[in-house]
Amino acid sequence: MSAQSIYRSSDGAAEIMALYDRVLAKSPVLSEQGEILTRHGATFILATGDPSSPPIVLLHGSASNAASWLGEMAALGEHYRVYAVDIPGEPGKSSRARFSWEGDAFVEWLDDVLDGLNLTRSVLGGMSLGGWATLRYAIDRPARVIAAIAICPSGVVPPRMTFVLRMVGYTMLGAWGRRRMIRSIFNGAEIPSDLEQFMILVDRHFRYRTGAPPLFTDAELQSLVMPVLFLAGENDVLLDTPKTATRLRRLIPDLTVHISAEDGHAVLGNAPAIAAFLDAQLAGAATPECA
Repeated sequence: MSAQSIYRSSDGAAEIMALYDRVLAKSPVLSEQGEILTRHGATFILATGDPSSPPIVLLHGSASNAASWLGEMAALGEHYRVYAVDIPGEPGKSSRARFSWEGDAFVEWLDDVLDGLNLTRSVLGGMSLGGWATLRYAIDRPARVIAAIAICPSGVVPPRMTFVLRMVGYTMLGAWGRRRMIRSIFNGAEIPSDLEQFMILVDRHFRYRTGAPPLFTDAELQSLVMPVLFLAGENDVLLDTPKTATRLRRLIPDLTVHISAEDGHAVLGNAPAIAAFLDAQLAGAATPECA
């Protein structure tokens, strides 16, 4: 049963996957779904857009999956080839084996994902844990990253322990506590019903990762030579946005910052800011470089 250890029960895992399937089935966005075999397990991929367009690879946050990108995929897919990837060990369709964020596993895994997509270089983006993985990969493999998009990324400043303790308390208060936790993450913004239901099911049935990704050193962040977009909500309850922005501005040579005054840790509707950033960075650039 080790393959199911990230879930509290097989029935709970099935309930989460059934909702995921329903969301994907009714999405008008997707042109492809597929799987890539990597040294860290099978990896599920969603794709949309013209295969000849510049490529963007998107990574979701912890306790989430590639469906969190469907809104951005709809808009960005008009001008880009967009891939959204289920990170192994999270509540998606990739391998349930959870590899450590210490060491080289995330970089090895993304090497294999990009190789499987026949991409030598791409735009790479991610939110929260995915934002950390994006920066980690851009630091270790700068030649493969055209530009990096980091949305509320972990690893720049430590998480707020007050929120971590509050989240533990919310999970002990049943359905009311789960909804309260979700509202705090979204800073009271309106949440799509499928997304709210998914988060409730995940909190009920999924075993979250413990701890936090390692913090990047100053030297690592200074080594980011590609254009970087930092997107965040001013009212992030998990990560201190002003402190994150200050550190990134001090260290990253080519940084664009977009902070939403209304949003919290979960920032929705990122496509316009991402598109504007990419249009500026990729103007006149060649279309995708494939292996």
